[in-house]
Amino acid sequence: MEFSARQLNEYDGTDPSKPIYVAIKGRVFDVSTGKSFYGPGGAYAMFAGKDASRALAKMSKNEEDVCASLDGLADKEIGVLQDWENKFQAKYPIVGRVVS
Repeated sequence: MEFSARQLNEYDGTDPSKPIYVAIKGRVFDVSTGKSFYGPGGAYAMFAGKDASRALAKMSKNEEDVCASLDGLADKEIGVLQDWENKFQAKYPIVGRVVS
């Protein structure tokens, strides 16, 4: 499936009838099994329904970092993002991608 950023935002966990999705580098993962983390009130709820690439790379929960932009990231941060992507791939199914 292809998602616009706006469509992805509909899968933020606020509608219990929909799965919870998080994107990394444009790939959308179904993180519904991690609802306690990504659902409303969860420690990572701010990532739900968004591409969290920059925030994960920077290990940041700042709202301005919750975006797809990798501009200006250091090599170390890109490595951290790759580690996150590997963890997500091992744990959650890929259900689509974000298109602009």
